[in-house]
Amino acid sequence: MPLLPTLSTVFIVLSAVLVAIGWALIIKDRRRAHKKVMIAAAISALTFFIIYLSRTIFVGNTSFGGPDDIKIYYTIFLIFHIFLATVGAVFGIVTLSLAYKRKIAKHRKLGPVTSVIWFCTAITGVAVYLLLYIIYDGGTTTSMIKAILGT
Repeated sequence: MPLLPTLSTVFIVLSAVLVAIGWALIIKDRRRAHKKVMIAAAISALTFFIIYLSRTIFVGNTSFGGPDDIKIYYTIFLIFHIFLATVGAVFGIVTLSLAYKRKIAKHRKLGPVTSVIWFCTAITGVAVYLLLYIIYDGGTTTSMIKAILGT
């Protein structure tokens, strides 16, 4: 198991678990606890992103190493995951901003949608991790810096 992909996957799963806990807390009207847990979820998601971005820039992305006949399905699934993660991140930032600005009515409407998108993002992210590193051996890895510099 490669360290950085495993670590980043742990943080994305942790963020989803914390979002679920935060959701349960707000249902129980425990606003302070909800706020703390959701901030922790955001920090966990940000930690994931920092690890992922650093790895992508300095180490690189790993290509799919599984059978060629399912590579197209993996690629479609990966594109779906990337789209979902991007939408989830934007929704997350907007939802957090609404809470910070005390626009609670809008935050309440958007929060559940954001949470569901984030749960799906975490699940598909784990699936990508499993397909790249656990179920199949990862393919080649090339860093962005090496690709840009041609070294």
